[in-house]
Amino acid sequence: MKIHQGTAPIKSIENAVVTAGTFDGVHLGHQEILKRLRNIADRTGGQTVLITYWPHPRLVLKPEQEPLHLLSTFTEKAGLLAQYGIEHLVKIPFTRELSQMTPEAYIRVMFHERINTTKMVIGYDHRFGKLRSGGLTQLKQLSTRFNFEVEEISKQTIDEIGISSTQIRRALATGNIAMANRHLGRNYSLTGSVVQGKKIGRSLGFPTANIEVKEDYKLIPADGIYAVKVWHKQKEMGGMLNIGRRPTFGGEEKVIEVHIFDFDKDIYGCELKIVFINHIRSEIKFESLTALKRQLKEDEKAVRKILMFNNETG
Repeated sequence: MKIHQGTAPIKSIENAVVTAGTFDGVHLGHQEILKRLRNIADRTGGQTVLITYWPHPRLVLKPEQEPLHLLSTFTEKAGLLAQYGIEHLVKIPFTRELSQMTPEAYIRVMFHERINTTKMVIGYDHRFGKLRSGGLTQLKQLSTRFNFEVEEISKQTIDEIGISSTQIRRALATGNIAMANRHLGRNYSLTGSVVQGKKIGRSLGFPTANIEVKEDYKLIPADGIYAVKVWHKQKEMGGMLNIGRRPTFGGEEKVIEVHIFDFDKDIYGCELKIVFINHIRSEIKFESLTALKRQLKEDEKAVRKILMFNNETG
């Protein structure tokens, strides 16, 4: 997949079959649009193009609201889109000036002049232009003027899928990993670097790698204990992960720490990918270190059982 940045016309794309949107998380609903895009391109000899905006429009237009945490970083999103057959990803810097473009100017500049779109695939509720004032009726009128076809993914199709990025964010924010994973069509993940911690886990017999996520907009699931898979240098390992403030030790700063099963190597500074399989329990304060150690041993049993079942079934 080729990533195009900037605003200059892209001459290398022929017979462009295009869709547009933020596609945060690239969930099952998004995947239906991508499949249709790929099918049309295969049938017509076209090239698949996805126009996306970065940063997310809400981060620019409504910074005063509660921070929006996203399901995917740009790098994660690009990787997923490539997997689903997108050949050209057009990254448009989202600005307040862009948000003020009229629907006609937006279609002319972004889809006609820049890409020379031949076919556009959109969801039934797709909106565009200033104040999201453009819709399907106007888009069909503009498509005649600028010589491209429009195909709408029907309301019935979208409603049958019944999935939104907002729903998935809410599921993760409450620790409902199972629901989030079902709606994503894959297991939720995050990537971060291993940093120095206070070595509390090692003193308990459960050494942990503390994970620092660089992108502060990346959604971190709810506090608690999770069954996870850990990827390090293309090697997959099992582990149990804690997100929280370590209340037993009077902690205040939120940490992400993972105990990797059957692994004891120095990985400070290394990048790990954490894949969430299921939520085990909430983080709680224990009355003693003995009680905490006892619970950690029970957590390990539960996590190993979940991971074993996950490996057997999928």
